Amino acid sequence: MTLTPQPDFAPLAGIRVLDFSHVIAGPFATFLLSRLGAEVTKVENAGGGDVMRRAGKGHAAFVALNAGKSSLALDLADADGRAHALELASRCEVFVDNLRPGVLERFGLGYEAVRARNPRVVYCSISGFGRGAAQWHGRPAYDHVVQAATGMAWMGGTEGDPPMKTGFPVIDSATGMLAAFAILAGVRESERTGRGMLLDVAMATAGLQLMYPMTCDAMTTGGVPVRQGNQGYSGSPSADFFPTQDGWLAIGANTPKQLLALLQALGLAALAHDPALFDTPLDATALPSFVRSLDPAALKRAIAGAVAAGTAAELEPRLAALGIPAARLRTIAEFAAESMANGGLQPVTLSEGQTEVLSPGLGFRVYRQG
Repeated sequence: MTLTPQPDFAPLAGIRVLDFSHVIAGPFATFLLSRLGAEVTKVENAGGGDVMRRAGKGHAAFVALNAGKSSLALDLADADGRAHALELASRCEVFVDNLRPGVLERFGLGYEAVRARNPRVVYCSISGFGRGAAQWHGRPAYDHVVQAATGMAWMGGTEGDPPMKTGFPVIDSATGMLAAFAILAGVRESERTGRGMLLDVAMATAGLQLMYPMTCDAMTTGGVPVRQGNQGYSGSPSADFFPTQDGWLAIGANTPKQLLALLQALGLAALAHDPALFDTPLDATALPSFVRSLDPAALKRAIAGAVAAGTAAELEPRLAALGIPAARLRTIAEFAAESMANGGLQPVTLSEGQTEVLSPGLGFRVYRQG
């Protein structure tokens, strides 16, 4: 059996998407749909268009989110502009709105108005807090504002630190992926039933999905997780970031088997039987579970001391070969370069005019038997 990569994977070929979105969340959703073969028409304000055209990174930031779409400038304050928009809406399979809540309704392009012209339309409304939030619907929102509102800003750092925003637009990107996922389901349902629908996608609920285990606990018990800093979510003292001679190394020795292998690799095998650290000696044949120690701080100090004498460049491959998850801390540019060089990333070249951008594309590969 031969698996052949499918560069022409286009399951959404023939699906027309009318895209009234700007900045990141909505455009990322429709970018993903475009990469899957959908025909996306991006409608921009005739008074200047998407703000990403003038972002700090220049035109490249716009191209990264909008390449592959056709673009149309319309003035919705003008009767002809509204008529043109409604005509396009009557012929599309998918309509995407992430403008400020209520804007398209004021111009006669809300869900009910579009559904009246196009009963099978999959209308995706993207907002900060969703249509079901009576007290919050209509509030404007940005990524860091939603990180604050959802509790995400209290998840990073350690206890006593000020709130900490994630250092990239995680909410915007997650909302785009959630919207694309919802639209795919909506298109399938519309094809199956012959009826359209309104998809209500909120940045806030996308954030809660990213924190899913903690969200479930908060909803069930009202629990608030302890801020763990760089500690792994398993809580194992051997799952953390450790300084080395040439930078930092992340280690994830979560199970007894992994921790035994780590201690042996670092010359600390005797600690596995230390009654001050473990009530029973570590057993590599035990059922997998997260390691707990009677004195986690002492165990972590011992590991840190041994790791500090080595280098991340040497320890990363050696530990990985022993079945111990480990990674040298890299910048995003370092990892992207290494991944492109070793085949982990297949870059997609996006272009508009003279601007070219390398993109990870869909983020997954498709193989078929050949």
